[in-house]
Amino acid sequence: MTSPDQGGTRSAVILREGPWTHRDVAANGARFHIAELGEGPLVLLLHGFPQFWWAWRHQLTALAEAGFRAVAMDLRGIGGSDRTPRGYDPANLALDVTGVIRSLGEPDAALVGHDLGGYLAWTAAVMRPKLVRRLAVSSMPHPRSWRSALLRDPRQTAASAYIWGFQRPWLPERQLVADDAETVGRLLHAWSGPRQPDPEDVAVYRRAMCIPSTAHCSVEPYRWLVRSIARPDGIQFNRRMKRPVLVPTLHLHGSLDPAMRTRSSAGSGEYVEAPYRWRLFDGLGHFPHEEDPAAFSTELIDWLRDPEPDR
Repeated sequence: MTSPDQGGTRSAVILREGPWTHRDVAANGARFHIAELGEGPLVLLLHGFPQFWWAWRHQLTALAEAGFRAVAMDLRGIGGSDRTPRGYDPANLALDVTGVIRSLGEPDAALVGHDLGGYLAWTAAVMRPKLVRRLAVSSMPHPRSWRSALLRDPRQTAASAYIWGFQRPWLPERQLVADDAETVGRLLHAWSGPRQPDPEDVAVYRRAMCIPSTAHCSVEPYRWLVRSIARPDGIQFNRRMKRPVLVPTLHLHGSLDPAMRTRSSAGSGEYVEAPYRWRLFDGLGHFPHEEDPAAFSTELIDWLRDPEPDR
C-alpha cells in the first residue's frame, strides 16, 4: 500500500485551503483523505473522473451552511487517498464508501455521487442499504442502465469512446499525464456546457492527475467495468444490481452532457422502489455541480430537507 507524496505536491494540490478541515480515515483496508465542514446529518460527497474531492468545494460550504455535516472523500487511488495495487472493482470501491461512513462514527449518510462517484453511490445503496439514508446521483445512470446503454446504444457507445480507449495497457496512463495532463483539461472543456471551467480550476485538476500513480488508479475502475462484462464477476455484479434501491433518490443530469446521454440516465427510476425525483438542468453539461453550483446546491439541499420527497 502506498500513499501520495506527503510533501509539496500533496500539500499544494490536494490539501487546498478553505473553511473545511482535512484528515485521513481508515476504511476497508486503506486510508482515505477527506475534507469536512459543518455539523448535522452526514452528507458524503463522491467525485468522478477526472477529478478529486475539490470538485465539491461549492457544495461543502452550501451544505454546511444549511445544517449538514458535509464530507468530500477522495476515492481509492485518487487525491490524498491510498494508491493500492488492487481493489478497483465497484463492489470493493462501494465498500470503501460505506467503510468511511462507519469510520466517521455515523449510523448512515446521504450519498451524493457524480460520474464514477455516482456509479459507486448506486452500488453502495444496493449493497449496504442500512448505511445509506438517501441517494443523490449526478451524470450517471444506474449501473444496469449504464451497461445496457454502453452495449446497445450506438450513440452512448460513441460518447464513451474514452472508456474503450482505457482498455489498452499502459498507453492511457501515459496519455493522461502527457504535457502536464493536457488531456484532463481537454476533457473538462469538452464535457462542460456553455459555462466553461475556469482556467485556474482546470490547472488544479491537471496537477492532481500528475501525482504519481493517479492516472493508473483513475482508469482501473473503467477497465474492470468493460473487461468484466462477460466474466463471472461482472455477470454476478450485474445480477446483484437487480436489487432495488429502497431509499429516496434524487437523479440530476445536465441536458447538454456529451459524455453521458440523457437517454442513458432517464430510465434509472425503474430500479428505485422509493420516492424518485428526476431533475434535468437545462443548458448544463457533465459537471452541473461546478457549471452552476448555486442551482445544483439549491436543488440538493431542498431535496435533503424535504421530509417526504415525492416521486
